[in-house]
Amino acid sequence: MAGSRGFWRDADGKVVIAQAPNIPLIGWLVFAALAWISGGHWRSGAGFVSSAFLFTWAYLELTQGVNYFRRLLGLVVLAVVVGSHLW
Repeated sequence: MAGSRGFWRDADGKVVIAQAPNIPLIGWLVFAALAWISGGHWRSGAGFVSSAFLFTWAYLELTQGVNYFRRLLGLVVLAVVVGSHLW
């Protein structure tokens, strides 16, 4: 099984569903919290930066995810982020 990637397993055969947060996820959390507690232009700006961090995380998961579950998760989050800005 080593060397093959599955829906839940990485290239080493380990099941990977969640990982430690990386910089884009931490940035998303910080700016989402800032947008939630602030008002006016700060809310709008923090919300935009928050979405940019989440978009970056989703893109990285889609293109470099360790298994197909993580890549699918990236695709879904990317679609939600883009869709939320289109409507």
